[in-house]
Amino acid sequence: MRFDINDLNKTYIIAEMSANHAGSKERAKEIIHAAKESGADCIKIQTYTPDTITIDCDNEYFRINKGLWDGENLYKLYGKAYTPWEWQAELKEEAEKVGLDFLSTPFDNTAVDFLESIGLEFYKIASFELVHIPLIKYIASKGKPIIMSTGMGSFQEISDAVNAIKSCGNNKICLLRCASAYPAISDSMNLNTMVDMKEKFGVPVGLSDHSMGYIGAVSAVAMGASVIEKHFCISREIENPDSAFSMEPSEFKEMVQNIRIVEKAKGTINYGPTKEEEGNLAFRRSIFVVKDIKEGEILNEENIRVIRPSAGMEPKFYEEVLGKKASFDMVKGTPLSWDALM
Repeated sequence: MRFDINDLNKTYIIAEMSANHAGSKERAKEIIHAAKESGADCIKIQTYTPDTITIDCDNEYFRINKGLWDGENLYKLYGKAYTPWEWQAELKEEAEKVGLDFLSTPFDNTAVDFLESIGLEFYKIASFELVHIPLIKYIASKGKPIIMSTGMGSFQEISDAVNAIKSCGNNKICLLRCASAYPAISDSMNLNTMVDMKEKFGVPVGLSDHSMGYIGAVSAVAMGASVIEKHFCISREIENPDSAFSMEPSEFKEMVQNIRIVEKAKGTINYGPTKEEEGNLAFRRSIFVVKDIKEGEILNEENIRVIRPSAGMEPKFYEEVLGKKASFDMVKGTPLSWDALM
């Protein structure tokens, strides 16, 4: 499936590899194959090095003091988590070989240039880069579709980022609601914000989901999400900076199956009976003769009623036919018809 921002009738499901390769290119390839088998449409990585995203400094500003990565130094954390650039063309080729789209999040202009050199067809912008307007403009200048996460973003910050993209003549934007906590909790998702973004910005929307399980993702699809992104790993027992909030293949596969069920349940706009319901039309109500009626006798509440089945006149005509005279004899159980009235 090739990502088409103008045709997102089927939910587009992204498996985010991130740091789950744990430093092994072969494991990265294994993740690609497992993602395909689990129903993903796309495998996503991140393109940065510790030096392109921060500096090697250990003062208080560069230390994490809470959460999943408590005690880590930024430079060292990114050194553990990044995907070597020399792998990425090979990983893209492997993904395309098994039928997955290949996507990456660049974190500086050199990463964008590199991804252009290997033929990336669309871009992801991370929540943490939502305020990096110079980078957003540089990505947008390539004229390719952009999926942008909006975690932590105020309405004004999201507007600024969208306007930055559009200022480059690029209108190919999809916005993802995201709770930028690791792991996130369902109470923080505020999926109604996703719906509001779709209305306010007039673009496709989706969910970048860092919560455990798939209730948030499936709920988002029911509410109109066109894109779902979830972190994906072979096993959470393979420790790395992202393993704690990543889905294993069996979990991801179950999520995809439930998303596809929800899509079928959403269906299309359809008034009237479905093919499966047509047989039940016979059991609707209609107007029937419930006592024997002689020719010329007046129809009243005692001799006609609205009952099941539906072989007689529609119930909406009941008050209209009361007081009319019968044009011929009718026995109890006869469906009333217009030709029976004088």
